[in-house]
Formats: sequence, structure tokens, C-alpha cells
Amino acid sequence: MLIRTETKDDFKHVFNLNYLAFEKRDDEAKLVERIRFSNCFIRDLSLVAEEQGEIVGHVLLSKAKIIQENGEKEVLVLAPVAVNPSVQKKGIGSNLIQEVLRRAKDLGYGLVLLIGHPTYYPKFDFQPAKQHGIELTQFIVPDDVFMVCELIEGELQRTNGELRYPPAFFR
Repeated sequence: MLIRTETKDDFKHVFNLNYLAFEKRDDEAKLVERIRFSNCFIRDLSLVAEEQGEIVGHVLLSKAKIIQENGEKEVLVLAPVAVNPSVQKKGIGSNLIQEVLRRAKDLGYGLVLLIGHPTYYPKFDFQPAKQHGIELTQFIVPDDVFMVCELIEGELQRTNGELRYPPAFFR
């Protein structure tokens, strides 16, 4: 399996992959498109997994912000991660997540947040964000599915406030 940065030639394949991975709904596929053409997109953090020339997985980190008492802090949000249903449960999603988190850290980003399954993401060091003083009001979700991963030691101690997803998540 090859994990690489997404290219323009991959866009159609990534759309179809997200459509299949999310039960033939196009919400996530359209979200990826909106993010790609917004100012929250980071090209180096949109990755695909390729097997035998076919794209079988995709993960995307994009910019968001935490509103704090003393201003705003730029952070990343993970959404979505997709794996072709025909090859799920083979570690493709895990490999994509590990690689995108490594790249985000290398780029100097300190925190990644997400809304996700509370038993899946802790293996990547995600933990409930609320216990670290980070709130989410744009979406109503249980506390255990709103999670944060500290990529750079000490970032959680310096961060509290409300996560704000960018407009691309709401169109």
C-alpha cells in the first residue's frame, strides 16, 4: 500500500470512495470538495491510500480555530476518513490516520480535533476534548465523541476555549 498526497487527478476517485464508504450518501464527498476549495484546506494533509493503482482510502485534516479569551488559536480537524468497504478492517484507515498525524506534527500543528467513534480514535492518542477545557457548540454531540489529540507536548495546557469549524463544514 502506498500512502501519498492527493492530486487533482484523484478528486473524482476520492469523491466516489467517500460516496461508497459512507453508505452511498454524498454528504462527506461534497464536504471534501468544499474544504478543498476553501481557505481551510492544506494540500499536504489530504492523503490517499493506493493499492495496485486503485485509491482505497482517503483522510483529510483541515484548519479550524479555537476561540480563547485572549484571541484565536489555529488547530486542525480530522474529517472525513474513508476506506473502500471492500477492503475495510485491514489497517488502511489506521495507516492513513497515523501518517496524516505525523505530517501535521512535522508541519508544526499542535492539536487535532474530531467528532468520532469513542472506542476507535483513542488508539491514536485522541481523548475527550471537554476534559481539557475545549468546548464544541456548533454540533450537539456526546462529550466522549468530541476528541482531541495533542501532537506537540504542552499544547493542551496552553489551549482552552471553543472549537469553531470553518464555513465549509456547513454549506
